[in-house]
Amino acid sequence: MKIEILNALDAKGLLRELNASSAKLQEAENFLKLKAPTKKSEAYRYFDTSFVDKDYKIYQPKEPIFNLGKELVIQNGSLVGIVDGIEVEVKEFEDVDYEHFDPLYYLSHLLTPKAIVVRVTKDAKFNINHIITEDSSLIAYRVVVFVDANVNATIYDTLTNSAKDSLVLAGYDVFCARDANINFVTNRSYDSSTIVINSNRYKVDSNGNINLYTFDFATTNALTLFRSELNEYANFEAKHLLYTKKEAKAGTVSQIVHRGKNSTSNQNARNILDNTSRGIFDALIKVEPTGKYTKAHQNSKAILIDDGAYMASKPQLEIYIDDLEASHGSTTGQLDKAQLFYLQSRGIKKEEARKMLILGFANEIIDSIEDKEISEKVHISFESAYYDIPKIECLQTCDTCL
Repeated sequence: MKIEILNALDAKGLLRELNASSAKLQEAENFLKLKAPTKKSEAYRYFDTSFVDKDYKIYQPKEPIFNLGKELVIQNGSLVGIVDGIEVEVKEFEDVDYEHFDPLYYLSHLLTPKAIVVRVTKDAKFNINHIITEDSSLIAYRVVVFVDANVNATIYDTLTNSAKDSLVLAGYDVFCARDANINFVTNRSYDSSTIVINSNRYKVDSNGNINLYTFDFATTNALTLFRSELNEYANFEAKHLLYTKKEAKAGTVSQIVHRGKNSTSNQNARNILDNTSRGIFDALIKVEPTGKYTKAHQNSKAILIDDGAYMASKPQLEIYIDDLEASHGSTTGQLDKAQLFYLQSRGIKKEEARKMLILGFANEIIDSIEDKEISEKVHISFESAYYDIPKIECLQTCDTCL
């Protein structure tokens, strides 16, 4: 199937083409309203959209296998492993975000007959590992996470990808109930010819809190998109670390919508770009008329290691009310020459000084993770990507890895 041909269908024809339930008519209409991505699509303006013209076979998920283990495992969109104490079902899911800006959010729902639904009813910490192995396939699936009221959940999300020339359309629908707290850390390396597009939704109820961390280390194309909706007194913290090299195009496209009064958000991105790669930070904060006394801040910083690297940074504010506190900003440049000179004046070689500054820049985000076990894992992943080493055994100091 080629994604671009879907634009020529009407909603009912799209349902027939994708063998989707008639209950998903609204998803079909929304997809056709936004259309399959092109170079002119707002959300995909800086990304390579040639994947819509490729012919993929649609992979059919297998029946779920409830093997009890240390992490929740999803292989090619099928559930193959569960965690003790976490409720998991595979079932139809209808609470779709009909205000999402991404057409592929709706397409992934249309291609997913049943979602993997996770409910966290008590304080918990668990891992979700996504495994992709099928070549030349379109693999679509959705994961839904409900965290109940007054529950504290820590979720660590990873990707193991060995597939070639596939397209993965996946994503989360995350619901944070009243007075709940979610620490959601995604640590992903993209280094195969498979394109991974994650289109997510986060809904934060009154007094709820989500701390979202995304760590994307890419040598090939990958994109994360999300829309977050905040009710009154809700808080959403998003921190992103992107490292790209070779010819990769990767990054984050987002909308944070303040719907309730006294809601707060803070979004910080750190981007490190090498070779001829392209980093993407296209982020909108929207404050609706009902969002009185909002506090919303957004900032992106990028370091271009190589002259051929490019950063597409587009922080945006869309505000429909006066009673609020909001700011946004973006800086893109090379390493600070004064800092390089200072380190060299202390006897440190130029290349080692560059590495120290880059590691320090990345650590601003990595060290902000409260869970030290997860923070250590992310340190290993980043330094493995940066030094191009499959595995680093010792991370006691930066010097031991030089």
